[in-house]
Amino acid sequence: MLGRDRILLLDAAPGDLLDVELERLLGHGLAVTLNLRRVTDRAGVRAAWGGRVGFTDFDPFDEAALIAETLRDGGHQAVKSRAGVPLRAAFLAATAGGAGASGAAAACEVAGACGAAAVSGTAGAATGALRVIGRAGAGTDHVDLAAATRLGVAVTHTPGSNADAVAEFALAQLLALTRDLAGHNAASHRGDWRSPAAPARALSELTLGILGPGRIGRALAGRARALGMTVQALGRGPAEGDGVRRADSLAELLATSDVVSVHLPLTARTRGLVGRRELALLRPGAILLNTARGGIVDERALADALRDPGHPLAAAAVDTFEHEHAAFDSPLFGIPNALLTPHVAGMTRSAMAEAAVRCADHVAALLDGRPGGVPVANG
Repeated sequence: MLGRDRILLLDAAPGDLLDVELERLLGHGLAVTLNLRRVTDRAGVRAAWGGRVGFTDFDPFDEAALIAETLRDGGHQAVKSRAGVPLRAAFLAATAGGAGASGAAAACEVAGACGAAAVSGTAGAATGALRVIGRAGAGTDHVDLAAATRLGVAVTHTPGSNADAVAEFALAQLLALTRDLAGHNAASHRGDWRSPAAPARALSELTLGILGPGRIGRALAGRARALGMTVQALGRGPAEGDGVRRADSLAELLATSDVVSVHLPLTARTRGLVGRRELALLRPGAILLNTARGGIVDERALADALRDPGHPLAAAAVDTFEHEHAAFDSPLFGIPNALLTPHVAGMTRSAMAEAAVRCADHVAALLDGRPGGVPVANG
């Protein structure tokens, strides 16, 4: 491995997609360290890949362990994540190597980390410094982009790799809620033959409002229009010629849509964008879908609205939360008209394979000094 750029896979692609990911990375000449923490068949992976890749096993959401493992054995020049492991200023300061061993030690103290192994690993900062962060998926809100830029770490991701998967999932959410599939399923399992109090409206009777018509929003718009829905959007995206009406403001979109689907990145400007005041603008019987990021919709305000029988919001489907993974918690727990899923909208086989391969290509190109055509979030 001497002389080869090293990459630490914080969370590998699942199942046999791991083989695809590892072959791609090794094909680029990278030395791979695979974190086995989320690998199901660890013994099988060790047997299949032992001698070709290195192994470790740690919780990447533990910042102290993350720093120590990134710096281990002289350090890794790249790290790759899939599940949005937080990569904050302390991690970047400790691993990018700009301040040398003493700077890394100070950063470790800030993080409550790291131990002798981590600090000693920064002594050769010129060769072991972190230079690239790769995200197999869209969005980089898990990375402190300002700190990465300051320390010379390029942050790349794979926008659009899961657009079709998320659009399909949002459509599934829409259908499940408009036809109350969860309610009918629960009643049927109890042996109750339950007929709806009022017939559901057909999709062709509904207007879908898309908040953030990027790649995912456009994919959803096409599918919704094919099913006869009227579609409108707020933000850059489909033109009137695509059959999608442009809303002039968030208030207008909310007040004139039967279903609102959120497809925005989480930024300082979009955090808390949909709160109590905005939810109150919705049409009576409206449905809200969020497959974007937790934090864009105020979960407490959403929970209060769903519990209020007089509120215009009838139901919501949420796939992304303010607190996820081991810290998963939400005021939406236990609310019958809230359909909750654990950030799985983009997890189809084809989407995850494409994201893994594209991420490998992007990281390799950046490490090799070939940034042309590579999406760099802090570029």
